[in-house]
Amino acid sequence: MHRRTVWLALAAVSAAALAGCGSSDSGDNTAPQTSGGKTSVTVGVIPIVDVAPLYLGQKRGFFAGRGIDLKMVTAQGGAAIIPGVVSGQFQFGFSNTTSLMLAQTKGVPVKSVANGATTNGKVGGDVTAVLVKKDSPVTSAKQLAGRTVAVNTLQNIGDTTVRESVRKAGGDPSKVKFAEIPFDQMPAALDDGRVDAAWMGEPSQTIAKAQGARIVASPFAETDPKLTVATYFTSTKIAQQNPDLVKRFTEAMNESLQYASAHPDEARQTLTAYTKISGDVLDKLILPAWPAAVDHASLEKLAGLGERDGIFGDKKPDIGALFS
Repeated sequence: MHRRTVWLALAAVSAAALAGCGSSDSGDNTAPQTSGGKTSVTVGVIPIVDVAPLYLGQKRGFFAGRGIDLKMVTAQGGAAIIPGVVSGQFQFGFSNTTSLMLAQTKGVPVKSVANGATTNGKVGGDVTAVLVKKDSPVTSAKQLAGRTVAVNTLQNIGDTTVRESVRKAGGDPSKVKFAEIPFDQMPAALDDGRVDAAWMGEPSQTIAKAQGARIVASPFAETDPKLTVATYFTSTKIAQQNPDLVKRFTEAMNESLQYASAHPDEARQTLTAYTKISGDVLDKLILPAWPAAVDHASLEKLAGLGERDGIFGDKKPDIGALFS
């Protein structure tokens, strides 16, 4: 989704949220429903490897044990999930941290409540990577300058961290060109020569490597070996009006993250419940790290890089307020 579309979506949510201030609570669709002693909670997610702990936690009863009847609804990305949370379609959502920072600077009332996923810190073996074709002359991030790199969303966490990899390798990040292509289409786009390189998540990078593609950069790990990539969040309204629900969800999510970290094979198998990943791809794909706590220092660094790129306009993200 293009940057303009994302901004328009966030602006619409912000306007709706402001219009709702001062209205009565009658007909409030943000309030979760309770039935049979359990609170019904819907979470907006992206069907990627990063959210495996959530599904694993549901299977293991970590949410039900805290009185939460959990339901997941998939979306294409944060541009759909963030408005869904603010409107009450979802009580919680999953989003990359740059998208949440952008939402906050646009006045969208959201608050992070639990960690989602973190880089595993392994250069050359991280959950995302920049890949090139086997016969490409590019052998390092420095040589991406002047070439076209595919990212799933322009002006977001992908191109920001790719630029940092180029910068650290001694290249000129301002000379990197970016093309917006969905993750699942990147292996074909790279193989067909439509782009010189592609920043891929999983399972796309595993599929591309099977086609002969090579890794030349690991932007998350190279930006910060403890980079918090994504978190679960809610609306500030739910955070203020239903703190007990937020507390229970956060506790269940933290237990899920800890369990997934201790049982990576089980987490990997959970992917078959909500994706079409199977076989060799399932066995070979790289997992992120799932610590229970966010790394605030890495988020401050990411925010600074986003400011340098001009993602946030004139406003600066308040990391303490958003990810406290």
